[in-house]
Amino acid sequence: MSRLPAGEWYALAVGSVLVVDDERSMREFLAICLRREGHEVSVAASGADALAALGDNATDVVITDLRMPGEVDGLGVLRAIKERALPTEVIVVTAYATPETAIAAMKQGAYDYLTKPFKVDDIQAVIGRAMEKRALIVANAALREQVSGRYRLASLIGKSRPMQKLFALIGKIHSARSSVLITGESGTGKELVARALHTEGTRADHPFVAVNCGAIPDELMESELFGHVKGAFTGAHADKSGLFQHADRGTLFLDEIGELSLGLQVKLLRALQERTIKPVGSPEEIDIDVRVIAATNRELEEEVARGAFRSDLYYRLNVIELRVAPLRQRREDIPLLVEHFLRRYGPEQNRSGLTITPEAMLQLRDYDYPGNVRELENLIERAVTLSAGTRIDADVLPELRSSPRPGVQDGAAFEFPEQGLDLDQVLSDYEREIIRRALDRTGGVRTKAAQLLGISFRSLRYRLRKLGLDNENDPS
Repeated sequence: MSRLPAGEWYALAVGSVLVVDDERSMREFLAICLRREGHEVSVAASGADALAALGDNATDVVITDLRMPGEVDGLGVLRAIKERALPTEVIVVTAYATPETAIAAMKQGAYDYLTKPFKVDDIQAVIGRAMEKRALIVANAALREQVSGRYRLASLIGKSRPMQKLFALIGKIHSARSSVLITGESGTGKELVARALHTEGTRADHPFVAVNCGAIPDELMESELFGHVKGAFTGAHADKSGLFQHADRGTLFLDEIGELSLGLQVKLLRALQERTIKPVGSPEEIDIDVRVIAATNRELEEEVARGAFRSDLYYRLNVIELRVAPLRQRREDIPLLVEHFLRRYGPEQNRSGLTITPEAMLQLRDYDYPGNVRELENLIERAVTLSAGTRIDADVLPELRSSPRPGVQDGAAFEFPEQGLDLDQVLSDYEREIIRRALDRTGGVRTKAAQLLGISFRSLRYRLRKLGLDNENDPS
């Protein structure tokens, strides 16, 4: 079955079959029938011969008689295959069927149990289903390997001290049940960290469910998280499971947790404390087994101080904090990331083997990346598209100028008033000007301005109200 293409399986898969029976006529009969169907067939006259033939090889299906002379009968073959953890399906056949033997075979892991005499169509159908199961297992294993390869801890690329500290902490907590709060600027890879925690831990075989708390309106968010029952509100035509239920025994990743309304924060806190949820419109509580990982680009302590985020929920979420450093604070990671993105986007555009010139790399290293790793990834994808030949030179990169913070980039640009200043007012004026410039850049379209500023639309709307800009024209 190893020849099966990864990710594919067939309605009638074919593979390798070992027939084990002390009756020569039965061995030859089954071998002829199965070879006609395209299977690779080998035979063994006893349980001991079968185990010797198997070795550590991954035969897809074994058909074994139950009663055979010698020390190893059919159940002995079955037990040995399971003890060796061979990826082999076992079909037990016998002329002396009893409920007890059937139950024993199935309990020990047999795929199916047939009694002699059986029809050729029956054995072919059972083998076909066993092959389908094997093919599906192979395909799922290949897919799991691809996903794990993409999100495993080792793919969190970085040799800088901040990243090495992050790796060490993830290694300590990936299998814990405790809630984790991932903080950092937009584009630093917070979801990638969350996925690494999941795939490296004991919940890796269960769902990873991600939701952006700033992308769903308040009136729908409760139903999305906790589900609802039929008739709970207009449009609730049937029961619906929430994301907590979809993430059962796995991980629920709440991105942009700072965007959650205060009302929903109360209900989330109760779910975390009680480990139960109550679907909208239902009087019944449902037990949950979910690890919650939250992420934000806000400083939640400041949000707590101004009453925009509940302190009890903050401490419940922030059992363990993972802070992801911005790219400008780990410039030694830039060459590694560049090579990583070249290997990703080069083959996608039939440009394998691309390299980058020292001049272009120097330009990339000197940039501050307000959009962090996400911005670097976009730059490399663009460069791969625009470059000619086998090398990426600086001329295919956009003009990269680090943007010094206005007012503090050099000693002469900002003079501190002798009488002091109102810091909150200065910061509000600066924030108001930046938002106005973003709106000007996007023609007043607020959704695009929010993207330009690296914040959610809900966050922009809040800031507009706070700064008294919410009455300005809104083409969005």
